[in-house]
Amino acid sequence: MDELRADLADTSGARLRGGASFGAVPRPFSSARDKRTFLYCLSLLLDILSLIAGFAIALQLRDEQWLAAGGHSILYIALPIFVMFEIAREVQDVETLANRLVGIQRSLGALGATAIVIIGMGFLFKIEDISRLGLAVTFGAAGIFIILSKVLLDIIVRKMMGDAVISTILIIDGLPVEAEPHAAVVDVAARGIWPDLDRPDMIDTLSRIIAPFDRVIVACRYDHRPAWATFLKGHDVGGEILLDRDHLFGAVAIGRYDDCDTIILSRGPLNLMNRIQKRALDLVVSIVALVVLSPLLLLVALLIRLESPGPALFRQMRVGQGNRQFRIYKFRSMHIESSDADGHQSTARADARITKVGRIIRRTSIDELPQLLNVIRGEMSMVGPRPHALGSTAGSELFWHASRQYWLRHALKPGITGLAQIRGYRGATECVEDLARRVRCDLEYVSNWSLWADVLIMLKTIRVVIHKNAY
Repeated sequence: MDELRADLADTSGARLRGGASFGAVPRPFSSARDKRTFLYCLSLLLDILSLIAGFAIALQLRDEQWLAAGGHSILYIALPIFVMFEIAREVQDVETLANRLVGIQRSLGALGATAIVIIGMGFLFKIEDISRLGLAVTFGAAGIFIILSKVLLDIIVRKMMGDAVISTILIIDGLPVEAEPHAAVVDVAARGIWPDLDRPDMIDTLSRIIAPFDRVIVACRYDHRPAWATFLKGHDVGGEILLDRDHLFGAVAIGRYDDCDTIILSRGPLNLMNRIQKRALDLVVSIVALVVLSPLLLLVALLIRLESPGPALFRQMRVGQGNRQFRIYKFRSMHIESSDADGHQSTARADARITKVGRIIRRTSIDELPQLLNVIRGEMSMVGPRPHALGSTAGSELFWHASRQYWLRHALKPGITGLAQIRGYRGATECVEDLARRVRCDLEYVSNWSLWADVLIMLKTIRVVIHKNAY
């Protein structure tokens, strides 16, 4: 295991069979998802510039006064409507990157819908001083520019992505199979690893291998399939297992890879727009909170340092999205010599390890505020399943022993607060049922995510900041 971790860390530019590369942590533009996000933004920008260019040409034929409504340029009215229709028609999508004609059709459809809305508004508000020729030239020229921009975008896509817009990795675990062209291949069986649900280090290593990819195909021996099924369902990628028997393990669909059937076990809980919305909310809330609360944070850090020697912040390994491990930030609430780095010992109500300041900040949940830094870094979200330490136990059992569904809760980023927290499930997990209730809440949240649900959970968190189980 240590040898594989070293290989991952030292060979970030190494080539896998099939021509793909991987590293310990995906870097900017290292994954197909990152590249597609850039291409989506470029596609939208080119379409916007096409409409602006069409309007600029119309200005050469008609004065600006004939291309305005109520003193406002029709360009300022048309642009937001055009962007709205682009989003609604999913112009920025995997399918449009892979097929130039589909991209052209959807963009022209959004442009045509925008033109209809502008004309309809003219009739509705009886605006008669808009030049019909100006409108025709604006949208006609914009359409030509859109077609040309899609040709340019197609060239850029081929340069950046090659022939595969979706990146695929084939994981071989004891079942030989022929890889398709452009697929990366990793033989984990040769490395002696598989998703052993009792080995968080193996889960972490496998998660980092598949993180840069969109589609994961697993060719595994039959007795490993339940473990692979659980592993894939806890990730934000599309996961499939090659099928040679009629056992589905909770498949959501049947797929194809080369000449073999696959069972599709996961597609990722959020699409691109949902991820953008959730990340935007996280950044806005966390940055504003960090600025507003900075005097309180500095005061707490000073009080911690004055009461006991040691750093003000406590860092601990936790299980994050995709079951990959990360270091969480908290205010140190215990004496430095008593700190439990692995979380083996749950905090008791009258825990002698806790300092006086620590007792106050734990009681008021202020000790959690440094996690705003984790949110800004992209390791956490404002709302999500709470991340747990590797040594956390429910009664006498480790979390992943107590609940086999535990690994599934990490399909989304962990959160500072979550559905379980607002329902009162906080504090020590003294028995297996304590964990089971939290896991059920977390899986409910993952299955039913919405932006409005995140906002409601954040608002409801205010009333449980001080809680009888916070100690």
